[in-house]
Amino acid sequence: MKRNAMRRREFITLLGGAAMAWPLAARAQQRERMRRIGVLMNLVAGDPEGQIRLAAFLQSLAQLGWTVERNVRIDIRWGSGEEDHFRSHAQELVALAPDVLFAASGATMPALLQATRTIPIVFAQTIDPVGAGLVANLARPGGNATGFTQFEFGISAKWLELLKQIAPTVTRAAVLRNVTDTGGLGQFGAIQLVAPSFGVELSPLNVGDAGEIERGIPAFARAPNGGLIVTGSAPATVHRDVIIRLAAQHRLPAVFPYRFFTTAGGLISYGPDPIDQYRRAAGYVDRILKGEKPAELPVQLPTRYETVLNMKTAKALGLEVPTAVLLRVDEVIE
Repeated sequence: MKRNAMRRREFITLLGGAAMAWPLAARAQQRERMRRIGVLMNLVAGDPEGQIRLAAFLQSLAQLGWTVERNVRIDIRWGSGEEDHFRSHAQELVALAPDVLFAASGATMPALLQATRTIPIVFAQTIDPVGAGLVANLARPGGNATGFTQFEFGISAKWLELLKQIAPTVTRAAVLRNVTDTGGLGQFGAIQLVAPSFGVELSPLNVGDAGEIERGIPAFARAPNGGLIVTGSAPATVHRDVIIRLAAQHRLPAVFPYRFFTTAGGLISYGPDPIDQYRRAAGYVDRILKGEKPAELPVQLPTRYETVLNMKTAKALGLEVPTAVLLRVDEVIE
């Protein structure tokens, strides 16, 4: 009897210990549960700018506690600025059943939304997400997508103002935009509204592929007093080296939407910091993985804008940069 009583006490002790250990093990297992993020980038895989943006996103995720192969798997696809690639990659990523999708830009969003209306999507840079039908409104997106806007259409007018300031003799401006994107049409429309007040005649040029750019810019440059305005789009970013080369070759002063155009040899840029957008987008991905819903996370506007001037390019074009421009510049590249 004594032996049986001892065995019962040992069993109860072991059972009690296991009961105490089980919640701890369960909590540890829950903390380390593997999650999955699908990433659809809009640029070419080898593009240095794309790699910098992706690194900023991944670094921010790591700072928030998401470690690859410990508690998260990340599947990355590169769209190369082409709609066919966006569609096929979106379908591939959705088939992997991720917990959340990350869209690098508005150009990738139609393909992702066509592939799923249930998996949460966070976008880093999207022009006019309401007008494009991606969200119901900025304050309460209402569907399975939310994120960060690229910029408001109003800053497109500032590109023309900047072009006239740095090159006062310009009376004609070619506006490079993506006609397949509502954002491209909206940006061009905003420039059209202010063009008469600056005495500038506009010529829309499509940036769908390198061939269109190679034909369009030289044809525009045949007449004098021309300049370029490059609006924000995936094709313009993919083909930026072609645009910058042709602008220099035909001595056309050009305004660009992002700093990386200027560091690559473009004349001047004005726009938000895309790296900051990617970092902030990682915060939304983190919040969704922790249980929040995209429908309730407001779409946010950029918080940082910057004007960057390439002085070497200005000198090559024979431009004497006015004081008014130098006063508004945040960074000068010598």
